[in-house]
Amino acid sequence: MKIEIKVPGLGDGVDQVDVAAVEVAEGASVGADDTLVTLETDKAAMDIPADVAGTVVQILVKAGDKLAEGDLIAVVESEQAEESEESDSEGSDSSKEKDSEEKDSEEKDSEDKDSVESVEKPDTPTRAAKAETPAPDADSSTSSAHASPAVRQFARELGADLGAINGSGRKGRITRSDVTAFVKGLLTSGSGGGAGLEPLPDYDHSQWGETELLSLSRIRQLTAKNLSRSWPQIPQVTQFDESDITELEAFRQAQKSLADQQEVKLTLLALVMKAVVHSLRHFPDFNSSLHADGQQLVLKKYFHIGVAVETEAGLVVPVVRDVDQKGIFEIAAALGDLSGRARQRKLKPDEMQGSSFTISSLGGIGGTAFTPVVNHPNVAILGLSRSQMKPVWDGSEFQPRLMLPLSLSYDHRVIDGAVAARFTRHLADNLADIRRVLL
Repeated sequence: MKIEIKVPGLGDGVDQVDVAAVEVAEGASVGADDTLVTLETDKAAMDIPADVAGTVVQILVKAGDKLAEGDLIAVVESEQAEESEESDSEGSDSSKEKDSEEKDSEEKDSEDKDSVESVEKPDTPTRAAKAETPAPDADSSTSSAHASPAVRQFARELGADLGAINGSGRKGRITRSDVTAFVKGLLTSGSGGGAGLEPLPDYDHSQWGETELLSLSRIRQLTAKNLSRSWPQIPQVTQFDESDITELEAFRQAQKSLADQQEVKLTLLALVMKAVVHSLRHFPDFNSSLHADGQQLVLKKYFHIGVAVETEAGLVVPVVRDVDQKGIFEIAAALGDLSGRARQRKLKPDEMQGSSFTISSLGGIGGTAFTPVVNHPNVAILGLSRSQMKPVWDGSEFQPRLMLPLSLSYDHRVIDGAVAARFTRHLADNLADIRRVLL
């Protein structure tokens, strides 16, 4: 029986993904967990497995294609008849549902039409890109922005980067007024994301010696673009502090046997996340985003913490949701799961969206302090460096204490320096006595 392999759910705000690589050829034998193709979004890559053991009958995509949710990737002839019948049935139902969605979309306005893509038949020999193709120099974050064709055209006429605009419409859709407000904000502030700056000169480095040209991974390329956009447009300041975590580390060590029973690794980061939520409740501006008009603050009632994870392809930021509603072991389990799948390139796009605050920990590597870059649309990011024993004066003598360096970068348009200092001190006190989170 033939099984159709399709693009899985992409999450809100992600309209399309790129085919980074096709890992198998037609006629190849594959196992259920073998990767067929690798897809990439703006922030991460994900491997699409065969789902069933069998033979690859058709590969309907090639590297560079742009796909939408539900698009057909490949057809695998399964060796397991019963499972194949079930999958075939599911594929048929999915196809019918997609056809129904396309029929309904014809009756909607032009803004809704952009969100529904047509599905090609399995026997199509080649596959064209489904989503609207951006101009050759368009940023990939712009092409994945949630906006109608009319709004995209309007943004192109004004030279506005849709990837930098927060949509105020339903499900984050960018409206014409959002684009107008964004452009007005840039003109008022005099910021154009590098406008008015001379471009960096290009050098022929081979004139001074032997060189080698290496291609950056797509994730690193997109990270560079996002950081280049964030740095000149967000006035960022970093506040440094230290926390005495002597008792916290003793508590963590004492819970190892209980953590083993729960089959989780209890890290310092899990405890820090719990303490951060307590501080965010007392300083809600840190759990917010600045509206595109620059005149309103979007206060978030949820606590979704993004955690920077280093992978071979680059830095990704999976999100642990509802940290305020989870226990320490639940947080530790979620961290372990997300970090592991991030390094295996198996994160889903919606698992890297919706953070309200971000943490970047370099404690496992070293360093005494650093200045993390604010992860837009968050207004703050906390950096953790390696803890170390230091002599601390207790009023009568020096005592050896384990001190954790804290580096808090924040958007100065939203947060004042004095408030940032109070936040780091509040957090430091929470970590010094974790019982404070119960108050």
